[in-house]
Amino acid sequence: MGRWALDLAFIWKAVLTLGLVLLYYCFSIGITFYNKWLTKSFHFPLFMTMLHLAVIFLFSALSRALVQCSSHRARVVLSWTDYLRRVAPTALATALDVGLSNWSFLYITVSLYTMTKSSAVLFILIFSLIFKLEELRAALVLVVLLIAGGLFMFTYKSTQFNVEGFALVLGASFIGGIRWTLTQMLLQKAELGEHMGGLGSGSVEAVQEQARPDGASVSHAAGLQNPIDTMFHLQPLMFLGLFPLFAVFEGLHLSTSEKIFRFQDTGLLLRVLGSLFLGGILAFGLGFSEFLLVSRTSSLTLSIAGIFKEVCTLLLAAHLLGDQISLLNWLGFALCLSGISLHVALKALRSRGDGGPKPLKGLGSNPDLELLLQSSQQEDQDNEEEEYFVAQGQQ
Repeated sequence: MGRWALDLAFIWKAVLTLGLVLLYYCFSIGITFYNKWLTKSFHFPLFMTMLHLAVIFLFSALSRALVQCSSHRARVVLSWTDYLRRVAPTALATALDVGLSNWSFLYITVSLYTMTKSSAVLFILIFSLIFKLEELRAALVLVVLLIAGGLFMFTYKSTQFNVEGFALVLGASFIGGIRWTLTQMLLQKAELGEHMGGLGSGSVEAVQEQARPDGASVSHAAGLQNPIDTMFHLQPLMFLGLFPLFAVFEGLHLSTSEKIFRFQDTGLLLRVLGSLFLGGILAFGLGFSEFLLVSRTSSLTLSIAGIFKEVCTLLLAAHLLGDQISLLNWLGFALCLSGISLHVALKALRSRGDGGPKPLKGLGSNPDLELLLQSSQQEDQDNEEEEYFVAQGQQ
């Protein structure tokens, strides 16, 4: 009877994990193809991104209100000094990362975007070395060479290569490295949150041992650790940070566009707004699917799922959108994924070898996450709580 119960529990956990991975794939891959699809007919990616941020803020605010009413626990409160000094740099970097990423869809294919965006690990490692969050080791040099070599092979003599789009997404990857570093520093601030309310049954306690996507563990006091609170605080500053770029490059054209402000067909306007609103829902769903996947399984599961997600994205791009990927491009993509996989494996092995919580070093290895999320889950066997980094999707 005991063996049967163990087998049943294993099957249930496997089914649950598979379901959560598929849910994560639906939102993550879905928002990538959604952005490419929408920018083909709606050539205002910065406005699209700003509307997505507004939708995410709306859902975050509603979720905070519902959780507070049901749990009767105060949400995290930040002073204006902390908000502007510590959250603002992270929000600005995140806004530019997401905005440039979406902007690049006007020029490049989904496959080139996916591959180039994966190179963000390079910049993450560079900034982690600059800020002494990572120690220089031979293994890191190998990771950098594999990813850089893979990126060169994927773009070499590509028939669908576009310099402008490639520069935009590469710039987004560079800013992504800054974003991850600033976000990591933001959540290391023990005094940042005065109160931390729980989300559902798995609330984040004041001091906890958690694990990021790359498997490294950390003990620290509560800050912006709840995904709802993180999204709620980041979106307004992200919106304001992206507005000047929107005003310069899209403001005049959008104000004279018949699709929005000078519309003549109400039905067309409603379809456009509905399509834009859908993107915000996908971005919010992406954050929560990542949160559920990590809280119910492990952060290592998210990292592995993210690697296979890149493969699925390229296969779908070639099949559905007709992206042309040569054998050399596939070899470059495989080389890049091997570098990312090595980085994830090294982090996981070092975390297990430490045998306990260490100061936070190293950065996450899943750069296409567009919002920073953290979570914790009390495990039945080892009572270990876990944490991970995100950022809002990638959009």
